[in-house]
Amino acid sequence: MSHDRTNDPGRRGFLGLAAGSAALLAVGAGAPARAQVATKARIVILGAGAAGTALANRLVERLEGARITIVDGSAQHWYQPGFSLIAAGLKPPSYSVSRTADWLPAGVTLKPENAAAIDPEARTIALQSGETLRYDYLIVATGLVLDHGAIEGFSLDMVGENGIGALYAGPDYAARTWRAASKFIDEGGSGLFTRPATEMKCAGAPLKHTFLIDDLARKAGTRGKSDFVYAAPQKSLFGVPIVAEKVRMLFSDRGIGTGMQETLTSIEPGAKRATFQTPDGRVERAYDYLHVIPPQRAPEVVRQSGLSWADKWTDQGWVEVDMHSLRHRRYPDIFAVGDVAGVPKGKTAASVKWQVPVVEEHLVAQIAGDTTDASYNGYTSCPLITRVGRAMLIEFDYNNNLTPSFPGIIAPLEELWISWLMKEIALKATYNAMLRGKA
Repeated sequence: MSHDRTNDPGRRGFLGLAAGSAALLAVGAGAPARAQVATKARIVILGAGAAGTALANRLVERLEGARITIVDGSAQHWYQPGFSLIAAGLKPPSYSVSRTADWLPAGVTLKPENAAAIDPEARTIALQSGETLRYDYLIVATGLVLDHGAIEGFSLDMVGENGIGALYAGPDYAARTWRAASKFIDEGGSGLFTRPATEMKCAGAPLKHTFLIDDLARKAGTRGKSDFVYAAPQKSLFGVPIVAEKVRMLFSDRGIGTGMQETLTSIEPGAKRATFQTPDGRVERAYDYLHVIPPQRAPEVVRQSGLSWADKWTDQGWVEVDMHSLRHRRYPDIFAVGDVAGVPKGKTAASVKWQVPVVEEHLVAQIAGDTTDASYNGYTSCPLITRVGRAMLIEFDYNNNLTPSFPGIIAPLEELWISWLMKEIALKATYNAMLRGKA
């Protein structure tokens, strides 16, 4: 008797995923062209990361005659969702590296340097070269900076040596992190996995790294030689309560200890000792492997611009925008998108995919003398890897509601191979389509 493989649940799930991924990639590609708005507006985009590049590509299609300038001093574009895979030895550093200029559309001027100052009253941007750009509309898409100096005793040149990892710092540092982590897997000892007290990009990344190193140690047959502790300043393991409880259960099942409300403040690399601040005072922990994720803040040029929130995130400087329109609350000609936007959720590449069309709609409507009800609901996605070949596809909004994209196919709180494929294969293709303005 022949067997219809489409009746197999895993097969059906994969086919559904493939169809869903194809639909994601097709967004915009086959849609009818919308009428362009004629304008001579000067639009400056600060940052050529995921948000700035995606928006530039979309605006070129929507605006006829606009003078669009994108400002970014980095010649490389980094696919940051790949860093966790590189730091687990699953991908090479080159997996996350491409050229900034290769993603930008014709008709956009790239200034290959960074902004030195923003003057929202005069509507000017001072570049590091001394040049001044004038704008009618400004998009702040600078991303964020890693404040490694906030951790006493730590510097990036330590990464990869003496048991220290730091995958956030870039693809090469992610590879160095794997060098230190793989030695820990082989030799065993005490593993410390940390996260910062500030807002951060992809809050699931510290958990992914913990899960992956635990799983790789199990596969190597050396897990019995090591202790794992996840130390975090927060009271819970994830910002969405139902997900936090699931992670707590997985940690318990896998013998991963926790140190909640512990903030890494300093390390002594020679002694392999880390100091944490807790509500009850300082706590010292010895380590053989330490994964460092430093505090994260808006770039200095943003923090000095007067565009940041004055009454919250005062130590971090995120841009003061309406959480739904992403328009600045005091300067209607300014928007912020991506990591630098001061909204309660949304520091992931998946969030950018949903934020960029909202900014596009509001900006185009404003130029045309119109309005729009386009709104960002806080959508955030985290393919939370729990072991090699398995992940939970966690999607949620401002209200911590789970918002699954594939209901009936991908259960958000189950460790699935399909969710792993979303991270390992489909996500990068969707990301690249997003950069081109097609998803």
